[in-house]
Amino acid sequence: MAWLDAHATFNPDHFSAPVIGIASTLGDHDSGLHCHQRGQLLYTRQGCTRITLAQQLCLLPPSRAAWIPAGVSHRAVMQQSVDYRSIWLLPELCRELPQQVCVIEVSPLLRAVLEPMAQAEFASDWHQGKLFHLLGLCLSEIREAAQQPMLLPLPRDKRLASLLSAPEQLPPQLHVLEQQIGASSRTIGRIFQRETGMSYQQWRQQWRLMRAMELLATGRSISYCGYALGFASDSAFIAFFKAMSGTTPSHWLR
Repeated sequence: MAWLDAHATFNPDHFSAPVIGIASTLGDHDSGLHCHQRGQLLYTRQGCTRITLAQQLCLLPPSRAAWIPAGVSHRAVMQQSVDYRSIWLLPELCRELPQQVCVIEVSPLLRAVLEPMAQAEFASDWHQGKLFHLLGLCLSEIREAAQQPMLLPLPRDKRLASLLSAPEQLPPQLHVLEQQIGASSRTIGRIFQRETGMSYQQWRQQWRLMRAMELLATGRSISYCGYALGFASDSAFIAFFKAMSGTTPSHWLR
């Protein structure tokens, strides 16, 4: 196991063990775009991580884990302080795991299993004994875990590049976007439906929900979140959050 600090360079592909784990608490960290020859399970214990993929934006709030198959290019951005655990698995261990990036719920069992796996020495024997059984439980829990809707598809059309260049900024309302890119609302609607499977309004609402969760997980108040996301009042923001997620912001944080 390596306790990784913000200035360390680390490449799990440099090791030969079937499982490599690390533990870290990082603040305002940007991994840059990269990929691994191993599948990765990234579990956020505290804080929030935003993962950018080729055509998707993935949010990883507390108590969730992202499964990233081998060879998938990604960039992880951690704001403020993020306490996380990560394990990398050789491809032969990943054959029955999801073939696409997904965000999963972390059960109490998976959480308990990940801690000793992240703490195991890099030269550990994973073919027998305690670690062999922990690995089996881990793979089973990943396979059976409920997936969460924390992936936002991104449009590929070049006219929308400015919209995607600053993922922290609130996407404009439709009539403003029309003026910015010089396209009609009908054209914009066709682009989003074709490339994301959603209307622009649906896409913008999903973006606002994910951004709200990110802000809440990094300690922002409900008032701050509502203002940053363009709501006229705290009650309007709470009503939106509950309609989209099925729970209030305060209950979601708990």
